[in-house]
Amino acid sequence: MKHLLSIEDLDRVAIERICERAATFASPSDREIKKVPALRGHTVLNLFYEASTRTRSSFELAAKRLSADVVNFVASGSSVEKGESLKDTVLTLNAHRPDAIVIRTPWAGSAELVAGWTDAAIVNAGDGKHEHPTQALLDVYTLRRRVGDLAGAKIWIVGDVLHSRVARSNILAFQKMGAEVTVCGPPTLIPRGIEAMGCEVRYTLDDLPDADVVYALRMQHERMDQAWIPTLREYAAVYQINDKRLLPRQVLMHPGPVNRGVELSGGVVDSPQAAILEQVQAGVVVRMAVLYEVLAGARVGGVRDTAPQPATPEAQLA
Repeated sequence: MKHLLSIEDLDRVAIERICERAATFASPSDREIKKVPALRGHTVLNLFYEASTRTRSSFELAAKRLSADVVNFVASGSSVEKGESLKDTVLTLNAHRPDAIVIRTPWAGSAELVAGWTDAAIVNAGDGKHEHPTQALLDVYTLRRRVGDLAGAKIWIVGDVLHSRVARSNILAFQKMGAEVTVCGPPTLIPRGIEAMGCEVRYTLDDLPDADVVYALRMQHERMDQAWIPTLREYAAVYQINDKRLLPRQVLMHPGPVNRGVELSGGVVDSPQAAILEQVQAGVVVRMAVLYEVLAGARVGGVRDTAPQPATPEAQLA
């Protein structure tokens, strides 16, 4: 695994390995000194063409806690505003010889293109409506800590599936872990042919009580070019997850940011069932594990050959 471009790049063994490695990074995150020297001497470039709070901050923290040097690039205020192309921006920044580039763009397939323009390891932090693999990994990590083995678990993904890269990555990741996935939302927000991914499709919440996990998605207004629903009020009336629809035994997840009062009521956001803050906390350690995997990990199923091989995180934490 020289790059992480898609959850399709990983099998169940690889996902479990990343989750287990993330767990080893969880203990130093609670210490006064949170750093480990696993990526000392490496440079990680965060290349973000879209606004982000959780993803960008967690990748920056992850790299710094591994002792890597971090460079943050945002399109706003850069030569991109003068018309510079993605390729020219990448080639310019690649002249600084980063070891890894974490990229987030509004264009599907951009991460794969960038992987062909540089020798750096590429980590896809979201490419348009395509995928968001590290979000899926941190969601698997969070659920494994909450409920254990996901084999046979029934997971419902509810909301704007059509415009969601998180939904696509999570469908793949949850199924690789043995879960049964159902997507639910208005017909206009369910992609045609999504059944081919092996998931069930529902257009009402009538069978939501069957779910073990409810994963809500927000309306992706920034990716919409037309009105896909009549009004947010009507959407909330039919599809909002609230305390009347969420059972005490169910786990609630959301990739953030949450639009309270739309896809989720304020009550369920703050309920014991909600694992939303746990997802945020998992983001740092899982992304530490991913950066370690592509830059310095033991070569299991493929990790960058040219990277130096420091001691394992377990040895460094001992």
